[in-house]
Amino acid sequence: MNEIKFSDWGKIDLRVGTILEVKDHPNADKLYVLKVDIGEEIQLVAGIKKSYSKEELIGKQIIMIANLEYFKIRGVESQGMLLAVGEEEISLLTVNKKVKNGERVR
Repeated sequence: MNEIKFSDWGKIDLRVGTILEVKDHPNADKLYVLKVDIGEEIQLVAGIKKSYSKEELIGKQIIMIANLEYFKIRGVESQGMLLAVGEEEISLLTVNKKVKNGERVR
């Protein structure tokens, strides 16, 4: 694993957000398009469809990278990246207590 400088850690803006809406990606079977509240509404594209139903995701607070360069995944813009673990069975990184949307992870 490559090390990064401790000063680089501060460049990563990890935030807590609540998933407000989940739609199927129009051009991919394994992807969802999420609307997430991080103090403002943003859109994420995530490959978590095989591990979570839409109903399971609504209202869930997740941890995400908020300052990642926007990029398109199969034609749909993603404005960040949620954090998860696992290959076959994906588990989202979440908080264990409800916190304010947009709260910074330290």
